[in-house]
Amino acid sequence: MLNKLFKSLLIIGLLFTSNAFAGDETIEMLNKMGKESMVYSKKVVNIEVGDTVFWKATTKGHNVEFIKGGVPEGVEKFKSKFNQDTQFKFTVPGVYAYWCTPHKSMGMIGFVVVGNDKSNLEAIKQIRFSGKSKKIAEELINSL
Repeated sequence: MLNKLFKSLLIIGLLFTSNAFAGDETIEMLNKMGKESMVYSKKVVNIEVGDTVFWKATTKGHNVEFIKGGVPEGVEKFKSKFNQDTQFKFTVPGVYAYWCTPHKSMGMIGFVVVGNDKSNLEAIKQIRFSGKSKKIAEELINSL
């Protein structure tokens, strides 16, 4: 009886422990957050290699698109459909820059830092952001 109880407690403990250390992140795509409009709920997330980021289409009209030149070498193009939840499993370390295609000039941009690797940061700095994204990108890049 005691052995069975111990095994049950061990299994329950492992379930809670594995969830507590999961590095996956969820980011909402929003029309409004506080005083900001057209925004991702998190502008920068830090994750480990093998983690997944989930983008939730909380409000309509948004998507996620990796910016050309804004991902580590060898990473494929990624562009989600509009109005749909999407996810991406990050297997290559580095900085990933992304935006909402129709709202990029309104400042709807974000960054994912994988494995604390910032070796492609100089390439990220060369991206030509426009509109509000220009100032926001500069602030975010400086915070990395």
